[in-house]
Amino acid sequence: MQQATRSEISAANGAEAPSRSQRTFWALTLGSVGVVYGDIGTSPLYALREAVLAAVGPNAAAGEDVILGILSLIVWALILIVSVKYVIILLRADNNGEGGTLALMALAQRAAPGGGGLAVIILGMISAALFYGDALITPALSVLSAVEGLEIATPALEPYVVPLAVLILFGLFAVQSHGTARVATFFGPLTLVWFVALAAAGAWHVSQNPAVLGAFNPVHGMSFLLGHGVIGLLTLGAVFLVVTGAEALYADLGHFGRGPIRTAWFTVALPALTINYLGQGALLLANPKAIENPFFLLYPDWALLPMIGLATAATVIASQAVISGAYSLTRQAVQLGLLPRFEIRHTSEAQFGQIYMPRVNTLLLLGVLLLVVLFKSSSALASAYGIAVTGTMVVTAILALIVIWRAWNWPLWAAAALMVPFLIIDLVFLGANLLKVFQGGWVPLLIGAMIIAVMLTWRRGVRILSEKTRRLETPIDSLIESLEKKELCRVAGTAVFLTADPDSAPTALLHSLKHYKALHERNVILTMITETTPRVSVVDRVSIEPLGGSFQRVLLRFGFMETPNVPKALGLARKEGLSFDIMSTSFFLSRRSVRPDARSGMPIWQDRLFIFLARNADDASSYFQLPTDRVVEIGTQVAV
Repeated sequence: MQQATRSEISAANGAEAPSRSQRTFWALTLGSVGVVYGDIGTSPLYALREAVLAAVGPNAAAGEDVILGILSLIVWALILIVSVKYVIILLRADNNGEGGTLALMALAQRAAPGGGGLAVIILGMISAALFYGDALITPALSVLSAVEGLEIATPALEPYVVPLAVLILFGLFAVQSHGTARVATFFGPLTLVWFVALAAAGAWHVSQNPAVLGAFNPVHGMSFLLGHGVIGLLTLGAVFLVVTGAEALYADLGHFGRGPIRTAWFTVALPALTINYLGQGALLLANPKAIENPFFLLYPDWALLPMIGLATAATVIASQAVISGAYSLTRQAVQLGLLPRFEIRHTSEAQFGQIYMPRVNTLLLLGVLLLVVLFKSSSALASAYGIAVTGTMVVTAILALIVIWRAWNWPLWAAAALMVPFLIIDLVFLGANLLKVFQGGWVPLLIGAMIIAVMLTWRRGVRILSEKTRRLETPIDSLIESLEKKELCRVAGTAVFLTADPDSAPTALLHSLKHYKALHERNVILTMITETTPRVSVVDRVSIEPLGGSFQRVLLRFGFMETPNVPKALGLARKEGLSFDIMSTSFFLSRRSVRPDARSGMPIWQDRLFIFLARNADDASSYFQLPTDRVVEIGTQVAV
């Protein structure tokens, strides 16, 4: 994902002089067109078609009242949910410049009394779990809907739609390990061309039937809902497809800044999307049979194949954005203690946010290919899409209410007056999408339930493991006091003992003393602390406390969006008086082998799941970027 420096984003948000920020601002605006709006920009491929089919079925023609009603719902969904809720309100709820569900959860934890307790954490888990469902469905749905344009060009190509979609998706995931830096430079310009193509075709058809401009009157939408009962709700669920991808607005706040994201929405994405949907509506009024694929039928025959190619490129960009988002979300979840450690590879020296996670990539690829093979068409997958996004939006609205009330210090009634109307709208959309559970809506629910089970299991297992380990540990002060009374052999150099509890003697230290009967000249008790802020400044990174004798306690603080680099952080500690030379330093880790315990307090399935996760987690030396030739691991067994 394309990412700017912190100073560039500050400039884009207006924190620096205009002369410094003009070029940066427009560069970030163009970048946000590609990365932020790639997902929502591909919704016209299928959204209106699915809404009309939900309203009248595949064999009946939609009348003017139905078309205007659906268009009105689409227009006002874009205005209320995307423009007002996300672009105007939520972009202000930043966590030190960062956005996204887990950033909002961390902000709510800090703002709520007592850290918000388990309720806030569970809300964050639900939203993160549903995002993974979105990350699986978006590539499958978007690429399928683009390739299906081949059926319009020639029906003979219909059998090749699924194999071609599988091939494109496999290629997309295969190149992830190379990073997105080079490809990302084309995201903005290419997506800008896509939006221009959307607006141009839509504008021509609107000019042929200006009656569709009546959709700006909300009465048409309300009349449609009130007059169609359950069918109206089913249609509303399909209408929600037009705002899928709106979460990217908030998630990419730290990458591009508030100003560029807003400018790109109001000057490019919103006008182009609105005009295109109105154009599709005008086409359906003139030719009801165009419901087969109203998007591609907007274009003349000579433009069909170029638009299929452009649509495929746009859907790949949309897919790339959500895949990169899954990597970023996973890293945040690991740092916040919601998931076990995963291997992280940085794919760009200049752009810190560009990472690649092999295991996450493989799991996403398998899930996406499975969805394509099972559902075979974008229409079948569309039913599964809405629940994931509406669920995330409901959680976002609740967390935002807490932040506005507690962090912004608004009166409760004022915070509720601002956010409850949006929460009601989101709940109505969620209810409408839940009607499609048996038509495919079970997919994101199943994926979300599995992810939540993993997160709850990991949190609970880590807590039980920590409690058992703590009961066996010795206070570090007592150990140092007893060591000062003994004559131990001293080894040249520095020993760094990693531990989660800075007040207890690390297990690796105790076993080292037990087996080697020796101490290094300098000994560091090292603990990593993950803060509820996205990043920690360099001046706050390290704190050092002498413990007496040859021992020091060092605390390294990292934000939940940072990947810990222990050697680099310890290098900063030299300024604080720590004698640190990587070539004369040994890092001691305790590798715990976890085995099942009937008295663990967890059900047997959860016990075994935690053990599986623990055994397959990335090892600490890789995660903390320790030099492999300076690491000593001492094994211990713990029953959980």
